[in-house]
Amino acid sequence: MKISEMQKLLEARVLCCEENINHEIHSACGCDLMSDVLAFVKDQAVLLTGLVNPQVIRTAEMMDMICIVFVRSKIPTQEMIDLARDSGIVLMVSDKRLYEACGLLYTNGLVGNKVKE
Repeated sequence: MKISEMQKLLEARVLCCEENINHEIHSACGCDLMSDVLAFVKDQAVLLTGLVNPQVIRTAEMMDMICIVFVRSKIPTQEMIDLARDSGIVLMVSDKRLYEACGLLYTNGLVGNKVKE
């Protein structure tokens, strides 16, 4: 699935790095605890979260993620948008709740990988 397809499924608005929305993605995770992302996530390209703070961007950078979707209409700060832009991470905002967004992506073929062991 391409990021652009995910954008349509989630009816999301792109906030930065729109030039990267044609990248292919194969997996995603939904989480609001960045410590869990660091501890359990492996090889995920997309992070769906309702947490809005700069640590989200830093975590995505560390995990080599290429896209973050903020759910529940959460809007990141300009500082976060600038950090993401510097790293080439696509930021999007969706009105969907985390559960619904993850379900939509999963039923349309975007899966999660096994947790780190």
